[in-house]
Amino acid sequence: MEKKDRVLTGITCTGEPHIGNYVGAIRPGIEASNDNSKESFFFMADLHALIKCQSPKTVYNSSLAIAATWLALGINTDNSVFYRQSDVPEISELCWILNCVAAKGLLNRAHAYKAAVDANLESNNDPDAAITMGIYSYPVLMSADIIMFNANKVPVGKDQIQHVEMARDIAGRFNHIYEELFVLPEVSIDSSTPILNGLDGRKMSKSYNNTIPIFLGEKKLRKTINKIKTNLLEPGEPKDPDSSTVFQIWQAFATPDQTAEMRQKFENGIAWGEAKAELFELINGILKEPRMRYQEIVENPEGIELALKSGAEKARDLSAPLLEKVKKAVGISPFKKV
Repeated sequence: MEKKDRVLTGITCTGEPHIGNYVGAIRPGIEASNDNSKESFFFMADLHALIKCQSPKTVYNSSLAIAATWLALGINTDNSVFYRQSDVPEISELCWILNCVAAKGLLNRAHAYKAAVDANLESNNDPDAAITMGIYSYPVLMSADIIMFNANKVPVGKDQIQHVEMARDIAGRFNHIYEELFVLPEVSIDSSTPILNGLDGRKMSKSYNNTIPIFLGEKKLRKTINKIKTNLLEPGEPKDPDSSTVFQIWQAFATPDQTAEMRQKFENGIAWGEAKAELFELINGILKEPRMRYQEIVENPEGIELALKSGAEKARDLSAPLLEKVKKAVGISPFKKV
């Protein structure tokens, strides 16, 4: 029997999930959870959240919102492993072991760390100001997430490619020093999956505060969509769909026929207000029923907890035996008579 691809995806718990998360990770993840040709792992990266956020309330509320979002949108938990990162302690233990083989020079080259150092050098003379070990060793925890389950396919955006390459490097170094226990992961990029711009035209990101949360109520959703930055072209003047955030988001949600129709409307000079109104109707129509399910799920968090605990049990059925092999390989194992 041909071995199934093992695919792993996580979302950091530092805010409300937004439509960029939906299009880039959640929607394809839910499709994968119903694909019997794959073994799919989906997790809430609450330990990663501590690197960026020191507000307990934010981490808690974000974790709840992300879990409820996956469930409301229809993740198949029977055919996938859906878990909270912190519920699998083997990941943290593996992270320490990997820290002991990860090269400092490799971590020095991590994009996020280098960006933080560069920002410090621009503002003061201390390159290490406000840089925690969490920021510095973030790639090692991400490596542990991936190779703990020997995921061979990791769907990521272009900005995350380096982290998968670093996980591959760290796994390979462990295999070389100790024993061939880890699969070397590969980046999986679906060129058809769009990276959405946010309200201000930059990449949609919680860091930029320019997102459109998935389950905003209808009034707030309409109001937020109306904030999308556009140019000053008047109604009747042709507009370039390929440089428009409104059209880009439309295309991410619309069918090919709807996209072609909207492209024609742009060329015919549709008014920005009308384009935004149609975008609201499109997104609201798709998310209306999931929004209602989301509210029901959030109001009954015991069901979320049961789903996550069940997923953690499935995850630990895989992580515990592998961690024992890892510990034995590095010399950490029970004493026995020779």
